[in-house]
Amino acid sequence: MILGIDTSNDTLGVSLWRDQAVVGEFITNLKKNHSIRLLPAIVDLMKTCDITPQDLAKIAVAEGPGSYTGLRIGVTVAKTMAWDLKIPLVGVSSLELMAQNGRFFDGLVVPIMDARRGNVYAGVYEAQGETMVAKKADGHHAFANLLQTLAPLNERVLFIGDAVTAFATEAAEVFGDRAIFAKEALRYPRPAFLGELASEAEGVDAHSFVPKYLKLAEAESKWLEANRDV
Repeated sequence: MILGIDTSNDTLGVSLWRDQAVVGEFITNLKKNHSIRLLPAIVDLMKTCDITPQDLAKIAVAEGPGSYTGLRIGVTVAKTMAWDLKIPLVGVSSLELMAQNGRFFDGLVVPIMDARRGNVYAGVYEAQGETMVAKKADGHHAFANLLQTLAPLNERVLFIGDAVTAFATEAAEVFGDRAIFAKEALRYPRPAFLGELASEAEGVDAHSFVPKYLKLAEAESKWLEANRDV
């Protein structure tokens, strides 16, 4: 049994996966405090599915990028549970998780998260069978630069994620009718895919696991800039 946890953005997702099947899934897309809601969501889902902590063989967590606070909440809970139960912890890219919603799209799948000031966290994926393969590493990009990088590839592009509405006009200006935008219900990650993606991964020891922010927090960046010559 694999417990999946995603708090990397406004979406809070918890899932249970066993023997290539979804046992249970809980998802909300609310701007509410994940630190208050995550543990009760896990407890309620496991109780509903008649699962105990001792039934878990692995924990999968969305490792980033995303909200700094959200990532810390999900990763802390996942690490604590994995450490206490002495089971492996598997980190899954938050962008790869989101890209699973486009696994039957014929073209490039680009999950995007708003990183403010015209920037996004983004990855570039492509379906090979039912597997999403990364064509460009996840990163922090100026959205305009990302579009210019993708435009010469002359492929249809499916944009997925919470930033679609904010950046759709800009993308359409560059790609025209080659820009496809995921419908609302497909823009947000499903935690059930965490179990699927983690099922073949060995995982790591919880103590050594850290989130993948891909960009320093603004306060950290300012401190490093101010102390560059110290």
